[in-house]
Amino acid sequence: MQEFTKFPTKTGRRSLSRSISQSSTDSYSSAASYTDSSDDEVSPREKQQTNSKGSSNFCVKNIKQAEFGRREIEIAEQDMSALISLRKRAQGEKPLAGAKIVGCTHITAQTAVLIETLCALGAHCRWSACNIYSTQNEVAAALAEAGVAVFAWKGESEDDFWWCIDRCVNMDGWQANMILDDGGDLTHWVYKKYPNVFKKIRGIVEESVTGVHRLYQLSKAGKLCVPAMNVNDSVTKQKFDNLYCCRESILDGLKRTTDVMFGGKQVVVCGYGEVGKGCCAALKALGAIVYITEIDPICALQACMDGFRVVKLNEVIRQVDVVITCTGNKNVVTREHLDRMKNSCIVCNMGHSNTEIDVTSLRTPELTWERVRSQVDHVIWPDGKRVVLLAEGRLLNLSCSTVPTFVLSITATTQALALIELYNAPEGRYKQDVYLLPKKMDEYVASLHLPSFDAHLTELTDDQAKYLGLNKNGPFKPNYYRY
Repeated sequence: MQEFTKFPTKTGRRSLSRSISQSSTDSYSSAASYTDSSDDEVSPREKQQTNSKGSSNFCVKNIKQAEFGRREIEIAEQDMSALISLRKRAQGEKPLAGAKIVGCTHITAQTAVLIETLCALGAHCRWSACNIYSTQNEVAAALAEAGVAVFAWKGESEDDFWWCIDRCVNMDGWQANMILDDGGDLTHWVYKKYPNVFKKIRGIVEESVTGVHRLYQLSKAGKLCVPAMNVNDSVTKQKFDNLYCCRESILDGLKRTTDVMFGGKQVVVCGYGEVGKGCCAALKALGAIVYITEIDPICALQACMDGFRVVKLNEVIRQVDVVITCTGNKNVVTREHLDRMKNSCIVCNMGHSNTEIDVTSLRTPELTWERVRSQVDHVIWPDGKRVVLLAEGRLLNLSCSTVPTFVLSITATTQALALIELYNAPEGRYKQDVYLLPKKMDEYVASLHLPSFDAHLTELTDDQAKYLGLNKNGPFKPNYYRY
């Protein structure tokens, strides 16, 4: 305290308490220490900011953080060698020359590497965030300083979220011809608000379960008037981003926010798809007792064979310590479930959408909300029971922690190749429907990442290739093969 009073700050004691609480819970790269707390009182929409080139075609928290953001991006590039390799290989050809890409993804150091790769390949990009809590403010500032029209900051309101998307789409003298989406909100906005723009889009690339589901709904209704690429169900996305990434980031997000010890804890994971499998593997390894809820008998049987009990949520809701949703569905955890939970039960979501937990039902007069840390709320019942809600039901790992850069390199490379494929495809190759990434591209993405492990592929002999009926250069598996 003597040291503190010796060096007073203009924000006084509040600044100290803020730095203590946030340093342990925010992402290391969230630059909480770089941001003056007085900044929080002014919405970025009300600020007049320009970058060093005099441009104001962006809206971020604080453009002065650009230098810190550039360091974050440079660090991410070190573990995204495959994407950088693709950038160097294709930079001379400019396969995206003339492409006007409007994007809505998480804005992190890793996605910044993707955005700058697209720009290096000839594209002109405008970007917003698909999650109101996952934006790294200093990275957004670095992109704005580099000339990318980015509209995003951490802690947007719902109104800010849609305003940012609209600013990306609606600009005089500029009309998007490609969409890169994560969750389907951008696609939905363009489809509803700017139908004439939507009809002229040359291709949509979507990377989430939620967004892909929306695209298939449009296609089934005969309303999808542009070709779309389902990146979420590509092998490199499903197996690496969904499975391996979540296996590591689920623990990171939970420990940063709650400091919970998992040994002996009872955890129910709703959904045993690739995300659920990754979460369960990590929790089991730390000694947690894991239950699974599933609607699909195949996934349920997999869970049983992996040593997990498959239950209905109602059967265990009173006894579990942690509830994790990863289904992509809505109202998986309802108010009835929340009412029956034990005191201090932790509730969080690992699916993309914020609809899995019925958070709206908790905003009632009889319940008290108490913010105890960044992205951590105690919802208090009249009898004193507390439920610990993380990130207000939004995506835990990107809202409350970080995700492994290497895995995001795989997804980003897949997205870049999908955009190149759709943009350069001859007329007639892709109709107005949803497509999977060609198998050959999936294998190419994987091959780009093998040098990081000093891995050496075995090559088929001519006789072996003939025996298997394969091309020596792939693809090596049919489209129906399940990895």
